[in-house]
Amino acid sequence: QVQLVESGGGLVQAGGSLRLSCVASGRTFSSYGMGWFRQAPGKEREFVAAISWRGNTYYADSVKGRFTISRDNGKNTVSLQMNSLKPEDTAVYYCAATLWGSIKTTPTSYNSWGQGTQVTVSS
Repeated sequence: QVQLVESGGGLVQAGGSLRLSCVASGRTFSSYGMGWFRQAPGKEREFVAAISWRGNTYYADSVKGRFTISRDNGKNTVSLQMNSLKPEDTAVYYCAATLWGSIKTTPTSYNSWGQGTQVTVSS
């Protein structure tokens, strides 16, 4: 398993932008599929975006066109650029890694999780 550490959360006004980063330990990062999930109070954890080991990407409909996931295998980092933020984007955001390497959208497909970073969007 890899160890994941997220950063970049914070408070932003609606329409603003934030960039989340997730740094992974281990030498096999490039073979993992990576994902971002979020969980709002009282709600289940939901899929946000994923990127395969090859760099293919997939997004939840709710963030498509506003969020961009990317990875830098040289730095063991996956990022989530979030633009045009809305109050409904408020949640704890989690980075996750899957041994499958391909695009996965369900939490149970992921083997490792970060501790989460809070994103709050004010109206």
